[in-house]
Amino acid sequence: MDPEQVPQLIAQIALADPRVKRDDPNERRAQIIMWAPILAEVPYDYAVRAVQKHYAKSTWPVLPADIATQWAATVRDRMQRDVDPAPPVDPDDEAAYREQLAAHRRAVATGQQPPVEHHALSAGPAAAEADRRRAAIGKYIPIAVDDALAAYRPQRAARLAVLREGRPDALAVPCPVETCRAAAGTGCTRPGKGQTRHRLAAPHPSRVDYAAERAA
Repeated sequence: MDPEQVPQLIAQIALADPRVKRDDPNERRAQIIMWAPILAEVPYDYAVRAVQKHYAKSTWPVLPADIATQWAATVRDRMQRDVDPAPPVDPDDEAAYREQLAAHRRAVATGQQPPVEHHALSAGPAAAEADRRRAAIGKYIPIAVDDALAAYRPQRAARLAVLREGRPDALAVPCPVETCRAAAGTGCTRPGKGQTRHRLAAPHPSRVDYAAERAA
C-alpha cells in the first residue's frame, strides 16, 4: 500500500468506527506516519477486506497490526501450498531462471495468481504439459531430477521404479477389471458416488498379471 492510500483507508475505517480517525491535524499526520510502514506490504483492497473481517467479529478499534497480521497469515498459507514449480525457461540461463522464479513467488504471495499445488503437478493439464516437455527434451533430464519430483508425481515415480527393477509395466496395457477399464498409460480407478471415480495409488492386481502375461 502506498503511503498516500493510508488516509483513504483510515477514512474508510471511520465509516464503521469513528474512534479510529484523529481530529487534530498533528495527530492525524502522526497516525499516517505510524500506519504507513506497517501496511507497506499490504495491498489496499486486501486491507479493506481485513478491516471488514475484523469488525464482523470484534467491537474493538482496528489496529494496523491487525491488518498486517492477517496479510502475513494469508501470504504464509499461499506460499506453503505452492510447490514452487520450475520456470518454463532454459535452466542453463541462470539469470532468466531466477527472474522467473522470483516473479512466480511474488505473484503467488500477492494473490495475482493461485498457488501451484502438489496435486496439480500429478494430474490434469499441468502434468500433460510436463510430460510433453520431458518427451521433447529426451534424456537431458537426469535421473536425479525424476527422483526429486517423485513426491509430487507418485504415479509416475511408481512406474519408473517398476521399469528400473525390470518388472512389467502395468500401465503399458489397459486394465481388464470390468469396473475400471483404464486405458493404457492411465492409472486405475474405482467407482465413487454418482458419476465420480477415485484414482487408485497402484494398478489393479489383475492388470499387473495381464502386463506380465503380455511381457512373457
